Amino acid sequence: MSDCLCNKPDRYVSFDGIDCDQNAAQLMQFLLTHLADPAKCNAFWTYFLNKRRPASGPVPDDLFLIHSHLNQLREFFEEHEDEVAMQLLEKLELECC
Repeated sequence: MSDCLCNKPDRYVSFDGIDCDQNAAQLMQFLLTHLADPAKCNAFWTYFLNKRRPASGPVPDDLFLIHSHLNQLREFFEEHEDEVAMQLLEKLELECC
């Protein structure tokens, strides 16, 4: 029985060579560029940005925030027709989340 478990890919080894943090930072930069336009910012994105830089408590990393808000990010990038950001979001979801 234990031999079967040895053939399963190890989640942590499978991330080897993937720079999830850098990809998350790049996606966050795409988002910040969009949100610099006040017409694209709303109460949710203000809340999201405040979670990214809280006044107190632990600061979540970008990958955690992206993982926690995949659907909102997907909808936002689709709405603003940002294909490059959509591809990066999909890559992050498949490889890192």
